[in-house]
Amino acid sequence: MAASGEAPVRRVGWAGLGAIGAPMAERVLAAGFELHVWNRSPAKAMGLVAAGAHLAPSPAALAERVQLLCLCVTDDAAIETLMFGPGGVAAAPHAGLLVADHSTIHPLATRRIAERARREAGIEWVDAPVSGGPVGAREGSLAVFAGGDAAAVERARPVLMSFASRVTHLGATGSGQVGKACNQMISFGTCAVLAEALHLAARLGLDVARLPQAIEGGLADSAVLRRYAPQMLGGELIGSSFNALKDLEIALELGRSATAAMPMTGVLASLHRLVVARGHHALGMAGPLRLYTDEPLVELAAAHTAATGGNRP
Repeated sequence: MAASGEAPVRRVGWAGLGAIGAPMAERVLAAGFELHVWNRSPAKAMGLVAAGAHLAPSPAALAERVQLLCLCVTDDAAIETLMFGPGGVAAAPHAGLLVADHSTIHPLATRRIAERARREAGIEWVDAPVSGGPVGAREGSLAVFAGGDAAAVERARPVLMSFASRVTHLGATGSGQVGKACNQMISFGTCAVLAEALHLAARLGLDVARLPQAIEGGLADSAVLRRYAPQMLGGELIGSSFNALKDLEIALELGRSATAAMPMTGVLASLHRLVVARGHHALGMAGPLRLYTDEPLVELAAAHTAATGGNRP
């Protein structure tokens, strides 16, 4: 429901058409919203334009055309350039513009940018980072962690629900980013232990491809297991190792600021630093597997079975 005096959102802008931003924007367009897009590399927008979206020449032009502007970029520096750089959003006339930022950044950066956008341009801000990855974006099953004014979140909700199965308002500006950091701690921890367990099973010659099936339905089952076990088994890890480490560093900084003990998250961050230091830059959350083996786990298991004549464990 729109806030009092605000028309329901029909015109949506999208800036940032990367691996997760593009399928999110596709869902918005498919839901019937009028979609306007801008991307630093215009070629990435052409598929959406062919499907009916409108290409804007600059972030400022994009902001002029829409009621809700969604951002999905790498970090706070990219957001500040989009908002306040030459030709940025803040330079445009935009009465009643609402921004929903789906990037994963530090809550303090979110609060700083949101306050500047409000002060300099009268823009309302909702931090709305997501979890579920490109697959969740394509399926429309993302989880959205929302922070900001309750009325602003409700105004954005119909658009957010075009790519999400759940939108949870967690509190004031920055709260969504805190929720995302906690989510990443749990997800990364699960993924690291999953890599360790599947590697152990492979080293012992277990039919490792069947182990995730055995786990499903038990207490160790999880969305992380279902999403990442196939990648580990087949050796096709995808994602940004730099973004993975960035997310963990945000969580650690929040722990320091709150004087909260976070030894497990510290270990996870160290593992991902090792991954990056060894030159593995495109592995994402599953990166720690490469600290154990470069082989697909099904091949590693087969090799150990052959070497032991099937007598292990």
